[in-house]
Amino acid sequence: MAAAVTAAVSFPSSPKSTSLSSRTTLIAPERITLKKVPVYYRDASASGRVVSIRAQVTTEAPAKVQKVSKKDDEGVVVNKFKPKNPYTGRCLLNTKITGDDAPGETWHMVFSTEGEVPYREGQSIGVIPDGIDKNGKPHKLRLYSIASSAIGDFGDSKTVSLCVKRLVYTNEQGDIVKGVCSNFLCDLKPGAEVQITGPVGKEMLMPKDPNATIIMLGTGTGIAPFRSFLWKMFFEKHDDYKFNGLAWLFLGVPTSSSLLYKEEFEKMKEKAPDNFRLDFAVSREQTNDKGEKMYIQTRMAEYAEELWELLKKDNTYVYMCGLKGMEKGIDEIMVSLAAKDGIDWLEYKRSLKKAEQWNVEVY
Repeated sequence: MAAAVTAAVSFPSSPKSTSLSSRTTLIAPERITLKKVPVYYRDASASGRVVSIRAQVTTEAPAKVQKVSKKDDEGVVVNKFKPKNPYTGRCLLNTKITGDDAPGETWHMVFSTEGEVPYREGQSIGVIPDGIDKNGKPHKLRLYSIASSAIGDFGDSKTVSLCVKRLVYTNEQGDIVKGVCSNFLCDLKPGAEVQITGPVGKEMLMPKDPNATIIMLGTGTGIAPFRSFLWKMFFEKHDDYKFNGLAWLFLGVPTSSSLLYKEEFEKMKEKAPDNFRLDFAVSREQTNDKGEKMYIQTRMAEYAEELWELLKKDNTYVYMCGLKGMEKGIDEIMVSLAAKDGIDWLEYKRSLKKAEQWNVEVY
């Protein structure tokens, strides 16, 4: 016959406390025999009086805590400024952040908002470039992921930053084509005006749980929302927020001279080695053990088992931003791992999306 189990559970005293239910469920290891036992607790609503109740020791799993949707936050502003009535900001800073030998230029730019464009980490803004199109009409806006935290690079909540790659390519006729908005932005000089719309988007908002595991997968300028996340997590102090979970960043670029914000991320890793993991995938310079080019999915494959274990947890969130092709490569890694556990990966990924644990913004 199994021995009786006795437990003491203490609750803090509070004038707002109410009497506990006369029925309590304890979670016990599988080896404990199901039986009724006396349980003692301190009743906060009875001036510290110790009373006893009867409780059933069971092996039932505790009910999951209901998640709060990141999209239900009433403080998130969307579409305050629209194309017909944009906000006029000014360029405060515009600097190239890729090396001279990098395949293409990427610029980091900061615009003044005077606090009129309130945004959250993970949102985007629209930019309407100066001039008119071939039909004589004003250019249409282009959306860019915000690369700064909600308080901005200067910490005064009066700026917004972007990370923009200059688009230049040769078309089928052999003509050099320049992207209208990217070249407009990369050529901006401090003091120049810029027409801003938004902010927009809730898909890429950070999870509310400060103890979450956040896996960030970015290629090129897809790093923008993750820089905004990481600044909030590791470079700022907030009265109502302290990140205690795990942030794991995978950044894929073609060359080491294309690694964006590398020094910032390395400082974060030094500052919070237990909370931040950093992995680069440099496709033209690195290979795996098989001699294959190191794309972001190739780097992730080195941690496939660990990533799969994390993805089975209820508080792991994946964010993907950048080139569309990387999602297919990641699916290929996960299909076989999920199958080992008898799980259909594509079906499981759909459930993650529904739970806001799989967030994608690709182009």
